[in-house]
Amino acid sequence: MTAQVLVSTREMDRAEWLLWRRKGIGGSDASAVAGFNPWRTVLEVFYDKINLFPIEIKEQNERMYWGNLLEDIVAKEFTIRTGLKVRKRNAMLQHPEHSFMIGDVDREIIDKKRGKGILEVKTTDAFNRKEWEGDRIPDHYYIQLQHYLAVTGYSYGYFAVLIGGNKFIYREIDRDDEFIESLIKIESEFWQLIENRTPPEVDSSKSATNVLNSLYPRSVKNEIALPSEAKFLVMQYDKALQDENDAKKRKEEAANKLKSMLGENEVGVIGDRKVTWKTSTSSRCDTTALKAEMPDIYKQFLKSSESRRFSVN
Repeated sequence: MTAQVLVSTREMDRAEWLLWRRKGIGGSDASAVAGFNPWRTVLEVFYDKINLFPIEIKEQNERMYWGNLLEDIVAKEFTIRTGLKVRKRNAMLQHPEHSFMIGDVDREIIDKKRGKGILEVKTTDAFNRKEWEGDRIPDHYYIQLQHYLAVTGYSYGYFAVLIGGNKFIYREIDRDDEFIESLIKIESEFWQLIENRTPPEVDSSKSATNVLNSLYPRSVKNEIALPSEAKFLVMQYDKALQDENDAKKRKEEAANKLKSMLGENEVGVIGDRKVTWKTSTSSRCDTTALKAEMPDIYKQFLKSSESRRFSVN
């Protein structure tokens, strides 16, 4: 089985590349569809794939800049340490049978003994080092690589990772056909939702909140009758709010009792735990005084924002 070339990416700019990505499920999409992406949910991927969100070209921040700059260096270090040759593919690939599965891999590995493989290059902060300790691989990256192995038909792949700018590691991953079979089923069911324009269930994630805020940024002065299941959701909301208030009261009661035990002392010890009540100083602008003394300056720096406030009465 050989992957098909969906499109060459050699001369492609990022905006065009993002448009092509909407034609299928990519490696980073796969982990979200499977429910293991820490930043995106299946709901966000759904609305992106049906072209409901505008193509957004994010400004390159420091992390993105250095990640892109170091990619070649990390790939070269992988070759130095393993002796394996790598090359850029410069193409968006497509599964020969499941056309909704696509992939734009970082590098191909050329090995005369084992044949072609995939190299995924990652750079990460030092505080993420535990995710790679021992033989660990973050779930969303593992799914990404297995997705690429499914698309290409290759039998193995590697991660080359630079941690904190000064620690290099690499991990070898074999193709897992049983896992890939399950992944194809999950992705196939999701793509059926795309074709039927049937959105997945909304969940409690921040990503889902952001999706809803993007879809419905402004309210229309209109009152509608909600479906019958809304009654259960209102009850669920009320109970969660009560639980939240009760938990807040218990938290404040415990904090106040601990404060009374500390008195004027800054630190208290109980077993292997520490309780602290430290003096801290902060500064903030007195906007009331500024408005009274310098109204023109106050108006000059006023910033308007628009949002929708949710409540259940």
